[in-house]
Amino acid sequence: MSSQLNVDTIVDKAGSGGTNVKIGNTSTYVGDAGSTTQNLVKGVVTSWGYINNDASIISGGAFNMSAGTDNSTGYYTYNLTSNLSDANYAISVTVHDNTDQTGTAYSASTSAYDVNIFNQAGNLLDTRNRTIAIGDLA
Repeated sequence: MSSQLNVDTIVDKAGSGGTNVKIGNTSTYVGDAGSTTQNLVKGVVTSWGYINNDASIISGGAFNMSAGTDNSTGYYTYNLTSNLSDANYAISVTVHDNTDQTGTAYSASTSAYDVNIFNQAGNLLDTRNRTIAIGDLA
């Protein structure tokens, strides 16, 4: 027999208003009108960063990402604070300064990945960029 809990607010035991809810990695949420279900944990961004052109994190601009390495012009390595379970995760890179620039990610491992930033002519260049990774935490 299943049960249902209906509440307006969940708070910590002390009643101070903080909320610490733990969910398992098999938790699902139900779409509008109950039409579909989706794994909640797999839909969460596991890392994101807003990065300067020297691979340093812009103040307040990162989650699960430590300072990266500026390997050479337009070539960066970004380190994850908490490892992912395998190297088969999705990475997206956007360039901040100009729309005619593009970023690509490659060489992913469980703890880091590399990014290249190119201008429209295909030359590597240093510029601010944003990146996200979506995958399962180890």
